This record gives sequence, C-alpha cells and structure tokens, in this order.
Amino acid sequence: MFRPIRPASGRGFTLLETLVALVILTMGVVATATVAARSMNTSRQSKYMALAAELASEKLEDLNRWDPDDPQICVPTGSSSVGSLTQDTPLQTTTCPGGASATVNYYDDIAMNTVVSGPNSPCPNTTYGCFSETVSAIQNGSTIYNTTVHPPSGEIQTLQTSTPPTVYTFDRRWVIEANPVVNGVTITGVRRVTVLVTLLDTSLYQGSSAYIPVTFQMSIIRP
Repeated sequence: MFRPIRPASGRGFTLLETLVALVILTMGVVATATVAARSMNTSRQSKYMALAAELASEKLEDLNRWDPDDPQICVPTGSSSVGSLTQDTPLQTTTCPGGASATVNYYDDIAMNTVVSGPNSPCPNTTYGCFSETVSAIQNGSTIYNTTVHPPSGEIQTLQTSTPPTVYTFDRRWVIEANPVVNGVTITGVRRVTVLVTLLDTSLYQGSSAYIPVTFQMSIIRP
C-alpha cells in the first residue's frame, strides 16, 4: 500500500527574511565599530591629558625657580599682569620694578616623539624606545629648538637646532598676575602664575567632525 507524499514541513529562508537578517547584522557591526572607535579616542584623550598636566607642572616649576625681580617672572611697573592665556605673546620687553629688563617669550610649543635617531643622538635606531621633547624658544630674535632625549639608558641629552620639528603636539602659554584676586579677596605682595597647555594634534576626532579638545590649566601662588 502506497502512501501519498506529503510536502516537507520545513522551508528555506525567504529573500525578505535574509535581507532583514543582513540589516540587523550590519547595524550590530557598525555599533561595535563605533564603540571601539570611541574607546580608542577616549584612551588617546586620557594619554594627552596626562601629558598636558605634566607639561603644565614642568613649566610652573621652571617659572618658580626665578628670582622675584627677574624679568622672566616679574610683573612690569604699572601693570597688573603680563603674558596671556588667549594668544601667543612673543618677544615682549619686560622691565621689573627693580629696574631689570629683558625680552621675554610668554609661550612655547612642544613636540613629542617616541624615537629620535641620528649621529648625535643616544638613540641610533628605532629599537631603543627613546622619548624626546622639543621646546621652541626665541634667542636674539631667532627661533631655536631644544630637544631633550630620554633613552632607556638614562643618558639624557639635549640637542639644539634651528630646524623645527615636523609636527607640534602642544601649545603652552602662561600669564603672571600681581596681587591676584582669589575667591573675591585680593592677596597683596604675591603673584599668581597660571599655565595653559593646549593639544594641537587634530587627529583626535570623535566620529568625523566633533573634535575632542584637550586642555590643562594649572596655577601657583608665589612671592
């Protein structure tokens, strides 16, 4: 006795179901890639923020070592402040109340690299894992670049050239205020030194157009 053949209960995916599955899969991949990109940007932002904080502290220590009557740290007679946090202030003649006078630069640019090589460098090739910091300065009206090399061996070396680095990483500005106002109270007989460090690396983007700013500001009060 023969039984009739019945159609199979299972069936394949329709074209519509396949398209829906592909759309859902694509959305999941795009969402994962977006989260990964944001995570990488956040990690880089944290790295640069830590470097900006270190550079601000470094400059404050440098400014704090000068004698109170030195043009590098004094406020000119008749002024309440010198320098700027909103624009670069190069080659300004500063005359202190005591009479000392000099041409002072109230900003610098810093370039950081992981490798420095060359005949005069303690890092002859990329395997040494060196770190360098190049700071611009103005001497006798000309810009010079001082590069400090930090190799794993601890043999710190400073190189001076007239050639700028390929890319600057940070801009650093500072302002010195006499008798500053703190929390609404004027503190006489002291000065406040404030340093602002701004990242210049525009490769830190979130998505395609929203720039992630990295700035760090730090102040000290000194005589």
